[in-house]
Amino acid sequence: MKRAVFPGSFDPLTLGHYDIIMRGLTLFDEIILAIGINADKKYMFSLEERQEFLEKTFKDEPKIKVDTYKGLTVDYCNFKKADFILRGLRNPADFEFEKAIAHTNRKLEQIETVFLLTSSGKSYISSSIVRDVIRNNGDYTSLVPDAVRLKPR
Repeated sequence: MKRAVFPGSFDPLTLGHYDIIMRGLTLFDEIILAIGINADKKYMFSLEERQEFLEKTFKDEPKIKVDTYKGLTVDYCNFKKADFILRGLRNPADFEFEKAIAHTNRKLEQIETVFLLTSSGKSYISSSIVRDVIRNNGDYTSLVPDAVRLKPR
């Protein structure tokens, strides 16, 4: 079985993530959407909300699993018996950042990172941009899957 881990904070899940995940399904038998837990990071959405966004968005896709993890991604991959890490690239800055991480992961463990370029119409979307739109009361709905909606507070 070709299993890949797509790690991220998914704060929130965007159409850019969705694009990479759906295209990754053509390459892998299973993709684990692994929400990394970082106690030092301040998230806009709770872990439960982020999990719910992913689970609702991919509820009809049996090849996708949703999970959480702490620690090194390569350790999590070993635990899940995943031989690949799936990552999306939007621009040259992403490439340089992701390349360094991929080389480090390959040095630590013999795990391959597979990069997919985000589709051109989605390449400008990032979670940080979506969070900024939300903070400023803008219409974020065209940037995220339908399951990603603010709950009345």
